[in-house]
Amino acid sequence: MAAVIKDLAQVNADLQEQKERVDNVDFKMVTFSLGGKDYGVDIMNVKEIAKADKFTHVPNAASYVRGVYNLRGEIIPIIDLRNFFHMPLSSIDKKDNQENMLILRINDLVYGTIVDKIDKVIGINHETIQPPHPIFGDINIKFISGVVEKQGDLYIILDVVRIFTVSDDDKKSSRSGVADSGDYFVPPPPSGDSSMQKAVANSVVGFIQESLVALRRFSVSAVNEKWLQKRFNEWNIGRSGESLQLKSASEADEFLDPFFSPYNGSFWSEAYANSVKKILPETAHANLNIWNIGCGKGYETYSFACILKGMYPNSRIKIWANDNDIMAVSAAPNMVYSLDELPEYCRPFVVRGQTGYSFDQSIKDSVIFEYHDITHENSLPELDMILARDIISFLSEGDQLRIITGFSEKLKNHGIVIMGRNEELNGLIWQSVADDPISAYMHVA
Repeated sequence: MAAVIKDLAQVNADLQEQKERVDNVDFKMVTFSLGGKDYGVDIMNVKEIAKADKFTHVPNAASYVRGVYNLRGEIIPIIDLRNFFHMPLSSIDKKDNQENMLILRINDLVYGTIVDKIDKVIGINHETIQPPHPIFGDINIKFISGVVEKQGDLYIILDVVRIFTVSDDDKKSSRSGVADSGDYFVPPPPSGDSSMQKAVANSVVGFIQESLVALRRFSVSAVNEKWLQKRFNEWNIGRSGESLQLKSASEADEFLDPFFSPYNGSFWSEAYANSVKKILPETAHANLNIWNIGCGKGYETYSFACILKGMYPNSRIKIWANDNDIMAVSAAPNMVYSLDELPEYCRPFVVRGQTGYSFDQSIKDSVIFEYHDITHENSLPELDMILARDIISFLSEGDQLRIITGFSEKLKNHGIVIMGRNEELNGLIWQSVADDPISAYMHVA
C-alpha cells in the first residue's frame, strides 16, 4: 500500500512538473502551413508578416526564387519555401492573388519567404520541443530544429538560420535522400560575387534610377552610368544597416551630391581655370563662337569668358549663355561682386563701381545672356566650343541623345565640349581630351 501511494505521489509530481514546464513559456514561434502540414519559426527571426503580389523578376535565378521585393525601400530576395522544399503548391484561394510572406531577419540580412498560410503566434516551453525524426520525410531533418505538440496540433519547427546559411557539406538536397546540389539558396557575403547578389544589387540600382527620375529628373544613360554604379557602391557601403532606397528629395540630393562639377554658383578657382586652359588650343580663330548651356547667374560664363580673353586677346569672342531659369539669366548681366569674390584671372576684366566690381565692356560685349530651354531648337552659328556642365544628365534619355547629336552637328571639326565632371560622351566622333576635374571631348568628324 505504501508503495502504491509512493507511485501515485511520483505520478502527481511528474504531472505537476510537466504542467509547470508547459506553463513556463520561454519560446515563441510564428506558425504557418506548407503543403498541408503545420510549421513554426522562432519569432526572434521574424521581422514582420506581409502580403504582396508583385515581385521583380531575377534572371537566371533558381526556381524557388520568386524575385526581389521593395519592402519600404529595402530590396529583399523572395524565396518560395514550397518550391524550395519541392512541395505541391496550395490550392487555397488568395484575395487579389497576394502571397503570404514571413519576412525573416537572418544574421543581419532580410529575406521574404512565401508560405501557404500564416496562422498565429504560439508560446511554449523549450523543454517540450522534441528532436526531429526521419518520419518527417518531406524535409531533410538538417533543416528541422525540433517538433512540438500544442493543444493537439503537431508543429515542425524550421531552423531558418541553417536554411539560409547552408554550408558546402549540406549541399545535397532540401528533400530527404535526394541529391540536388543546385537547389540551395546560399546568401552571399557582402563582398561576394554571386549571381543572386548581383541580381539584387541590379534591382536596387533600378529602383534608385526610377527614384532619381521621379525626385530630381536625373536620367541614367551612357552619359553617367559609370558614375551611377560607382556611386551606388559607395552608397551601399556608407549606409550599412540603413535602407538603400531613395524615399525623399533630400535623400536624392544626398545621393547626387558627389555628381556635380566643382564651383557651381561661384567663380572657377585658379587651379580649375588652369585645368581648363590645358584643354584649349594654343591659337584660335579670329572669331570664336561658344554655347554655354545652363549658365545660371553667369559665374561659369564670366569665368570662361575671362579665360578666353586672356588666352586669345585678338579673337572676337561671342558666348551665347542660356538658361531656363528666367530670374537667374535676367540678373546675370547686372551682377556686382566684391573684390574677394573675383579670382586673379578675372580681375583684369573688371571695373569698380559705387557698390562693387562688375565686368568691363569687353566682357559684356562678348556674352549674350538669353532665356532658352535646351530641349527647344535654337539658331546658332557653327560653334568652336560648348560648355554644358551637369546639364545633359537632367534630361530624358531621348532628349539626351537628341541634344548630343545636335552637339556633333553644331560643332566645328576639332571643336571642344566641356561636360560635367562625371559625364562622358561615347562614340568614335568624340575623343576625350581631359579627365577629372574636367570631362572634355574633341569632336572628330
